[in-house]
Parts: sequence; structure tokens; C-alpha cells
Amino acid sequence: MDSTAFPGLPSPPPLGASALPAGTYDGSLVLVTGGGTGLGRAIAAEFARLGADLLIVSRRERHLAPARAELAKLGTRVTSAVCDIRDPKRISEVFDGCALPDVLVNNAAANFPVPTEDLSPNAWQAVVDITLTGTFLMTREFGRRHLAAGTPGSVIDVGASYAWTGGPGFAHSAAAKAGVESLVRTLAVEWGPYGIQVNGLVPGLMPHEDMTDDIRGNLARAAADADSGDGPDGSPDNENGENGPDGDQDNENDTQRDALGRRQPALRVGAPRELGWAATFLASPYARFITGHTLVVDGANWQRRGLVSPPVTPVRDQLGRGPFTG
Repeated sequence: MDSTAFPGLPSPPPLGASALPAGTYDGSLVLVTGGGTGLGRAIAAEFARLGADLLIVSRRERHLAPARAELAKLGTRVTSAVCDIRDPKRISEVFDGCALPDVLVNNAAANFPVPTEDLSPNAWQAVVDITLTGTFLMTREFGRRHLAAGTPGSVIDVGASYAWTGGPGFAHSAAAKAGVESLVRTLAVEWGPYGIQVNGLVPGLMPHEDMTDDIRGNLARAAADADSGDGPDGSPDNENGENGPDGDQDNENDTQRDALGRRQPALRVGAPRELGWAATFLASPYARFITGHTLVVDGANWQRRGLVSPPVTPVRDQLGRGPFTG
């Protein structure tokens, strides 16, 4: 039967809505890595709506300047810092230059699709260093300072479902995200006695303007396959990005988004604000007994299984690459 005959999961509330009381984060400082673009900016926006001051971090100032201007429209105080999260010295300088953040959101990551046989050692190292080591270094600095001050805090690590399932075409990112998931579980136990929560947050398919060209191309191919009924079952996961401070997707291609939605059990893609709402809950006073948990916001897509397995299409073919020649 045509999937359009089913309603799917309802659309989320409109931009600006919140399940938490106004002012939940009044007087709090929230640090978001990768906060200048993408899902990082969407998460930052939802904390701002609830009264938090923001410190957004990125490797590139060109991402920070427009984000500061957009997020400030929400009525919050926004500061920023250029920081390569692979550099412990620079991380320490960033923390030295601000009040101790109450919440750390580790959103920054590196990723691109590639068959593993084509993955260079340098590319592997870059993705693992940013996604896993950078998350560790930021979290370590945050934790050490709270431990020394005797104050509670909350860490949210943005993960990926292929940390559990494996990620063909994303061996570097999947391995790094599996390490991040392990950090969540490990540090929740280590730091719980000191009042520090550590949780994970996994986004599903949330199209946005900040996607890289290669991932955008993969989604376009997946949407075309959905319309034709051909191609491998399922859609690429996406981790980082949305277009604007509050997750508005009006600029996205509606036809493509609908086609991608038909590949999800929810029969729709996610809105970046939905990830932001989940983040604000996990770090809020209403989730103080939740730690060591990873919340998946993907409409059950990572759990879907068919009664009959779909045909296998090698990763090289999915990415439009020719035979491997060594």
C-alpha cells in the first residue's frame, strides 16, 4: 500500500514552543561546540529560548559571527570562541576566558562518506581526533573544573546510531562515535557522585542547509530512489546542522524532504528544534536522575527491520565510485 495512505508521526509544535517552563536556564551558561552552524546552533537556540547565556565554539570565525547575530535575536547574551577542540591548550584558554559553564554540549564532529579501502590514515586520524579525542578533551576540562569547584554540571554528547550498528561508508565516524558512547556510560558512573551528569543524544535524519555537499548528494540520491522505488533500503544518518537559529526548514526542497520522509517509520524527517528540545530536557532540573543514558531522536529509524532483507548494494556503488584498483 502507498505510504501516503498512513499519517505517520505528527508534526512537532511550532518554532518557539517549549515543554519546559520559561526561564528554566536563567543565570546558566551553556557551551556548545560546533555551535556556529547546524544542529549545534539549533540546540543553542533552544537553550537561549529558556534563558541561558551561550558560549558557542567553532574552528572558524566565519561560522561564529553570523551565529552570534542570529542567536542574539532570541534575547540572550551570546559570546563565541575560535577553538580547535583537538588542542588542549586552546581549550583551557577558552575555559579561562569565561565563567564556568553549567552545561557542555559536545556537538562538534567530522565526517564524510568513504569506502574504508579508500580511507587514508590521515583522514581516519582527523575524524577520530575531532569526534572522539576532541569530545574527551572538552569533557575532561569541564569535569576537572567542576570537580575542583565542587559544583554540579551536565554534559551532553551528540552521538550517532551507527555507534551501535556499525556504519558502512563511515568506518571512521562510526568507530569514533562508539568511543563517545562509551565515554557517556563511563563518566556517568565516575562523576555521578560529584553531581555531574553525562548523557548522549542521537539525531536522526534532519535535513539542513549546512550539510556537506557529499552528504547532500547522498540524500538527493536516496530521495530519488524513494520516488522510484529503487535503491538500498534506508537513508543516510545525519549528525550536524540546520539552517538558522531555530530549526526552520522552509528553505529545504519540500519534494525531496517528503521523499526522504517516506523512508522513515515516522513517514517524515525530523526538525532540528526537536533535537534542541531533547537537549534542554536532558540538562534540565527535571532530568537530574537521568545520567549515562543516550536519547535517540530519530522516529525509530535506526530500529527498523524489514520482513525480508533488501538487496545488498556495495558502499562503492552507493557512492558512485568505480572498482577499487589499489
